[in-house]
Amino acid sequence: MPLTLIILLGIAPSAYGHGLLEGHLTERLPIWGCAVLLAAMWGLYYIGQRRVPPHRGEALWFHAGMVVAALATFGPFDGWAETSTAMHMVQHMLYMIIVAPLWALARPLPQWQAALRGRGRRVWHPILKAGRYPTAAALLHALAIWGWHAPKPYQLALDNLWWHVTEHICFLFTGWLLWWSCLHASHARVPQALLALLLTLMHTGLLGALLTFSTQTLYHESGDLSDQQLAGLIMWVPGSLAYMLGLGWIAWRWLSRQWRRTSERAT
Repeated sequence: MPLTLIILLGIAPSAYGHGLLEGHLTERLPIWGCAVLLAAMWGLYYIGQRRVPPHRGEALWFHAGMVVAALATFGPFDGWAETSTAMHMVQHMLYMIIVAPLWALARPLPQWQAALRGRGRRVWHPILKAGRYPTAAALLHALAIWGWHAPKPYQLALDNLWWHVTEHICFLFTGWLLWWSCLHASHARVPQALLALLLTLMHTGLLGALLTFSTQTLYHESGDLSDQQLAGLIMWVPGSLAYMLGLGWIAWRWLSRQWRRTSERAT
């Protein structure tokens, strides 16, 4: 609930590089905007779930995703990311392989729609329509990942708070769209969903390998090469595990449907 977000913000030390309490209000405006947005998402869900009760487990997925999103955005990772590529990568992976799939599993749109009394359909209807195409979502997510991990955009996100928040939004939105389109793919689009996650597994593994085996630092002019190599391993290993789990879950669900249909026909 929003109270949890308030508590997290209250206990967050002001020493964090992109924290809410450091610097002038105008300088922190993008971060305050993120706080307001997360609080609004949480509050609308809390109102909407009273009118449209979520299915079993969906509320847990949503609240867990919101807690991790708040920690990733307002926790110590922003401060650490200014000097550590590995910590920056941890923040990115929290968004892409934890928060995004949790929100996809939660399916909070019915609760938000109930809280808004049907308003906002013009916003999310085109998004849901785009989510029917897993391979397109995978390509969009790939553009976000490779684009923001190029040296210049990476440094731009560190130097400019507006671009830093834009980077977070890109990872969250494209990651959520990918997981949504894959985890909720129709029976006919299961092959596309498997291909989309396999493509993501391959190109993120490649980027992780490039960072791991690079002989020079790509970020932070005076950065530590071992820190960059650790960042590559963080993207490579936990990321690959998450996508493999997604592939396994989709394949298991598809096979279960096939077996069920075969059994029904046999009887």
